[in-house]
Amino acid sequence: MSGASARAATIFAAEDLRVVERELGDLAPGAVRVRFGAGGICGSDMHYFRHGRTGDFVVKEPLILGHEVAGTIDAVGADVSGLVVGQRVAINPARACGHCPRCREGRANLCENVFFMGSASKDPHMQGGFASLFDTTPGQCFAVPDTVPVEAAALAEPLAVCLHAVHRAGDLEGRSVAIVGAGPIGLLTLLAARLESAASVAMIDVAAAPLAFAARLGADRTIDLSAEPDGVATLGAPDIVFEVSGTAAGLSSAITGVRRGGIVVQVGNLPGGAVPAPMNAVMAKELDLRGTFRFDREFAEAVELIVSGQVDVLAIVTARRPLDLAPDAFRLALDRTRSVKVLLTAG
Repeated sequence: MSGASARAATIFAAEDLRVVERELGDLAPGAVRVRFGAGGICGSDMHYFRHGRTGDFVVKEPLILGHEVAGTIDAVGADVSGLVVGQRVAINPARACGHCPRCREGRANLCENVFFMGSASKDPHMQGGFASLFDTTPGQCFAVPDTVPVEAAALAEPLAVCLHAVHRAGDLEGRSVAIVGAGPIGLLTLLAARLESAASVAMIDVAAAPLAFAARLGADRTIDLSAEPDGVATLGAPDIVFEVSGTAAGLSSAITGVRRGGIVVQVGNLPGGAVPAPMNAVMAKELDLRGTFRFDREFAEAVELIVSGQVDVLAIVTARRPLDLAPDAFRLALDRTRSVKVLLTAG
């Protein structure tokens, strides 16, 4: 397949997101071409939009955003088997090398040579999936039945992030859990914690709208920091705290509020550079402070949970906008008084 072009939501600099035409060229023999169906705007996408960076990853060249995507197979390369044109697929944005030390020890999410869609973590940047057509590998395509909405399939990626975070926390059964940050990842972490039989789950945020969502999704308690500024400390020392807000204040609240001998899982992407935190409390309370980065086998698990109906990921969606209106969709996604999760659609 040659001569194809695509409309792609491309970030050039902070606040400079444009939908531009992009030539795809010939389809490689071992690749597949996917027609965009839906994509979720992630927190990292919004950081790229607002600041031209997310954490320590800085945009240095035009970057097609998007790693929460699903669509249909538009063409298959000559050497591809098992996938057919018209098949609906959820796309795993990560492609690990399989041979570095981290891959060999079974932690492919920490691959030293990973390709991850829509990321400026490497030069040249790794282009994403917010494009009307994009190429990927067969191993990144997870078939889903046509009965599963393509919008739900697109949210397998953020659900996988949350499943991995919960796995990093260890056994949640019978444990009290707090989640700092009620954005989409916080809300899906709530659902993932429920799957693992947490005894109670509290949600903490500064905005009323996402906390209302958390209550509807089954949070046992919601804490609005504008009314209860002590945050985690008001909960009576939970066993496990997930810090999802990506703020220094959220991390400090998690460390100071979790019980002695408890676990803090850092999920949120903190600002780049050094971040102040009460690290003496980690020592004195003998805490386990655990990082969690993306996901590995959890992507397949997320797809299965969505296909089986065990997790309703569309419950967090508040708005849909066509791909061609991506800049407007990003501005809406940044307004937490009006949105929780915004999806881009094919039309």
